[in-house]
Parts: sequence; structure tokens; C-alpha cells
Amino acid sequence: MNQLEKIDIEQESDAVHLHAKDPLAKIQNMVSACIQCGTCTGSCPNAFAMDLMPRQLWQLVLLEEKESIFSSKTFSLCSACYYCMLRCPRGLPLTEVMSALKQMAAKDDLPRYRKSIRFYKSFMHSVRCHGRVKETAFMTRYFISMKNPLTPFLFAPLGMRLMGKGKISFEGFSRGERVLEAIFRKVEAIEKG
Repeated sequence: MNQLEKIDIEQESDAVHLHAKDPLAKIQNMVSACIQCGTCTGSCPNAFAMDLMPRQLWQLVLLEEKESIFSSKTFSLCSACYYCMLRCPRGLPLTEVMSALKQMAAKDDLPRYRKSIRFYKSFMHSVRCHGRVKETAFMTRYFISMKNPLTPFLFAPLGMRLMGKGKISFEGFSRGERVLEAIFRKVEAIEKG
């Protein structure tokens, strides 16, 4: 093995360690070929509500501007419709980038996204335990996770309307058979690699 091959191997090894340490580095690699054409922004059905356009978000990712990225609501508004990915002239996995940013925000438990992250986790716990959503157990778990005794009162008017229309059932809080537990464990194993 010559000296040039050794240098290449060392650089690849350094890149692998960098990706393991910094999840943003992996995301940067995914958008590194972006030519800033704006097709993603023009294709996005939610762009009207975003504070940064998707192409601006890619630029911030490349510049490692974590504070600007996570103070934006752009990636949280992505509905994973795949229009940006389908129309990207470079074939970049843009929807996956948005998903990776959402995962970073969830892992870091950022205050701005805390409510939606806890809502999602409570929802998935209900599905995992009961095989479906049991609204009362789901919302109880969500309210407890918010650690604010006033939170349920914010939802009281909506709850009253739903109860009036018979949309909420008051089934018991049984643990259920955990019918989907095997599926959840399999997905977790796949995600861990």
C-alpha cells in the first residue's frame, strides 16, 4: 500500500468518525450537492407557512448554523409529501433531510418542539400498548408528560365538544395485550442497525 492510499483510508476513517459524532455532518453530506435552484421551494405545498424556504434551510445546514436551523419552523412543517425529492434535479433525499432534522430536534429535546414531541410519543405509546389509540389514556399520558397542571384546561372546550358528539370513549385503562409490541421491537432493532 503506497502513501497516497494510506492518506485516503485515513481521511475516510476520519469522515466516518465525524458522522458518528455529529449528526449534522450526515445531513450536510445529504445536501452537499444542492445547486440552490429553488425547485424544492417551488414544489413545497407548505412553503407559504415556512419562515425559511427549504433551499435557505439547506444553505444553513451546509454552513452548520444549528441555532438558525432549530429556531426555524421550516423542517417541522414538512408534511413528507416527497414533491421536493421527486422534482430535485440533483436527486437529493430532501424529505429524508427534513426527517433527520426532526429527529435531531427530538433527541435534543429542544424547548420549541417539546409539545409536539411529547404529543407524538404519547400517541405512539397508546398505539403500542393498545393496538390503536385510546383517546383518554393517550391524552392523560400527554398531559402528565407536559408537567403543567393547567394544560388539560386548555383542551377542556374541545374535549366537551367531542364528548357531546360521542367522539370520545371512556374505556378502561387496561394495559391491553400489546398486540403490536413485536412490530415495535423489530423497528427499533432495524433503526439501531
